Amino acid sequence: MYYRLLIHNFAETRLHLQEHKNTKIYLSLPVLDEIEALPVVVECIRKQSYSNFVLYACVNQPDAWWQIEDKMQVCLNNMKAMEFLKDITDFNVKIIDNCSEGKGWKADKLGVGWARKTIMDEISKNASADDIILSLDADLSFEENYFQSVVDNLYCHPDASALSVPYYHRLTGKDDADRAVLRYEIYMRNYALNLLYTGNPYSFTALGSAMALPVNAYRKIGGMSPKKSGEDFYFLQQLRKTGEVIQWNKEKVYPAARFSDRVFFGTGPAMIKGNTGDWTSYPVYHYSLFLKIKETCDLFPVLFSEDIETPMSDFLYEQFRTTDIWQPLRNNFKTRWHFIKACHEKIDGLRIHQFLKSEQKKINITDEQCLNDNFAFIIPDRQKLISEMLSVAETLSKLSVQQLNTIRNILAEEEEKYRLTLYQNIKTNNRQ
Repeated sequence: MYYRLLIHNFAETRLHLQEHKNTKIYLSLPVLDEIEALPVVVECIRKQSYSNFVLYACVNQPDAWWQIEDKMQVCLNNMKAMEFLKDITDFNVKIIDNCSEGKGWKADKLGVGWARKTIMDEISKNASADDIILSLDADLSFEENYFQSVVDNLYCHPDASALSVPYYHRLTGKDDADRAVLRYEIYMRNYALNLLYTGNPYSFTALGSAMALPVNAYRKIGGMSPKKSGEDFYFLQQLRKTGEVIQWNKEKVYPAARFSDRVFFGTGPAMIKGNTGDWTSYPVYHYSLFLKIKETCDLFPVLFSEDIETPMSDFLYEQFRTTDIWQPLRNNFKTRWHFIKACHEKIDGLRIHQFLKSEQKKINITDEQCLNDNFAFIIPDRQKLISEMLSVAETLSKLSVQQLNTIRNILAEEEEKYRLTLYQNIKTNNRQ
């Protein structure tokens, strides 16, 4: 049922393929100590059915690493990566050298966020407004029609600010890595699924390797903010404030499941921390907290006329250090529609995440009970399976890789249904 509609939509797009065949994709690829991973992503790029693209790769590291013995091998690996990229002759590659001695990051300007910003700023200087920036990572893989699917999708949604591409971590066969990445993905999918279920505008998953956007959207927000890490979250949040973030795509991406400290937080660091048994930074948030967020958002129309208490009031008073939150918005936004939009921009993805972290600590419910309750609420027909698993294992850490994968897959399937429904609603609204 879901896919019949999509087949029709993409067939319709094909009729107009000539109109966007000249759209160029600018691939944004940060590279840091990735000499072993690079051949895989390059081969995926090489096999693409859509050939109008250019790869911008920023090989990067702090310049000070050339003077640190423990970092010397990373520096040498980066130089090997430079040579590997220079040897590519069958498609266009632009290399940004932020790794050679004297050219690395200085002071606090470092990290994958700076690399992405550096690449995208350079792309913005050279690309046309309707061209596409497609963000990749060096440990990513994807199928041969991925680029074509992105072009088609953004062509179908000319007013979209960005595309958050569905993702799926392929397992490695190594028990510790697979356990860690599955546990992290359960955290991410539970978070996204609950926001999708409640209709929150910040329900997208922010992965730096799974983002695409028109060049004009990049220019509209003034470019990417320079963050050492977590730049993808803030980037998509800012883009969402200027337009829709599409959340469904015909093709997925497949990030690698690996322990990595190349970034300050994200999948790699989460796996490292989780592998020690510490998942406190990545809890399974209880569905009731998302309902409090929804109840607050549902009150925005009422708040246009009067001050009333919301389920998030105490948190918001503390965060903004004032009880006078809504009147300044009323003063600046005179229509109900503009006021509601301003409320969503104030209570954005960052505030939602902060609220969840704060409130989760107060409810004192285990991750296992939260997961069981969430299934009972959102996916009741699969709750019995989860309950039976946990009744035997007692904790998520004692579940087998197969069991964790079963949970991940159920969440992924349900999330895809909600992504697809949202996609169809946006497409319908655009036609009206």
